[in-house]
Amino acid sequence: MADDSWSLAEAKAKLSEVVERALHEGPQHITRNGRPAVVVVPEEEWARTSGNPKSLAQALFDPSIRGLLSDDEIDQLFGRDPDVGRPIEL
Repeated sequence: MADDSWSLAEAKAKLSEVVERALHEGPQHITRNGRPAVVVVPEEEWARTSGNPKSLAQALFDPSIRGLLSDDEIDQLFGRDPDVGRPIEL
């Protein structure tokens, strides 16, 4: 059996070790009746790959998005409008 593959019975008996290895060594595969069943991955990796960010703020501040937009596009989206509006007489 590969280092990252566990039978369901073994994974149940050693759940803490399965989780530790998933966190430090990568995804851990669990088989049921000798067939692939599930994969245990860290929460951070799941959130990144599932396409469902936890919040809009997390998605906007994710460093991996920075390479997708040019500086001009970022300024256009998030820059301040230089127009201060019309003067108001008080």
